[in-house]
Amino acid sequence: MTLRLATRRSPLALRQAERVRDALVARGVDCELIEVTSSGDRDQSTPLAQLGGQGIFAIEVQRAVLEGRADAAVHSAKDLPSTTPEGLAIACVPERRDPADVLVGRALAGLGPGATVATGSPRRRALLLSRRPDLRVVELRGNMATRLSTVGRDGVDAIVTAVAALERLDQSELIAERLEPSWFTPQVGQGALCVEARADDRDSLELLAPLSDPAAWQTLHAERAFLRSLGAGCAVPAGAHAMLVDGVLALSAVLLAPDGERVARAQVSGRDATEVGEQAARELMSRPDVREFWSERS
Repeated sequence: MTLRLATRRSPLALRQAERVRDALVARGVDCELIEVTSSGDRDQSTPLAQLGGQGIFAIEVQRAVLEGRADAAVHSAKDLPSTTPEGLAIACVPERRDPADVLVGRALAGLGPGATVATGSPRRRALLLSRRPDLRVVELRGNMATRLSTVGRDGVDAIVTAVAALERLDQSELIAERLEPSWFTPQVGQGALCVEARADDRDSLELLAPLSDPAAWQTLHAERAFLRSLGAGCAVPAGAHAMLVDGVLALSAVLLAPDGERVARAQVSGRDATEVGEQAARELMSRPDVREFWSERS
């Protein structure tokens, strides 16, 4: 059979899908890429938070699989809703690169008072302001080429993006500073790829399963459990970063007020990915100060 892989049309998404395709071809599986335009790609001016946050880059790609136009969907894991739609299953998590965020243009110390930084992520905005409340943070949309071209135009001194995106596009030389995940907690799933297939499609699931990396699978599931328990998406200033060391998952999670003035963190360790993620969410939501600013978001 020829395995049809659905993917967004953006250069980064295509590069990611090609990596999955190449890994399958190396195992003797014929593959075809099915390009899909997502609602997030069609509207590149509205802020992500107003578009509904998580899912806008995934829904149409998932629909291609559910409707039988493709056999599997390749996603950036951070673009996925925290709950897998009915009829789909995560077939594999084939790789995870450095989940950290980076600054392009200038390092944090090189940004003077009132400097302008662009990002479309409420999490990145809040984390920046929590450490540098003097910065002016403006909205950023578009594909990676558009975002990178923003630096130096219209007063923008730097942008925030994911190191994994630049690595996959062979543009790591643009990184001015890697923002350490211990304080600049990444988005859930950042740096990871995730492939979905129909839950009843045993052939596709069996072909994809060998591509999965056990550590990437467990860390992603812990982070997704955190986000799912929180009831949040990427429109909310929240992040989580899990690592697997000697069979033990260590997850660091953060929840912030949009202006960065209030920051709550939790660290949880354990061997069960779901329980680790859920416990981190419970610990954060049990704090009175968190419940106060969390209720304000609505």
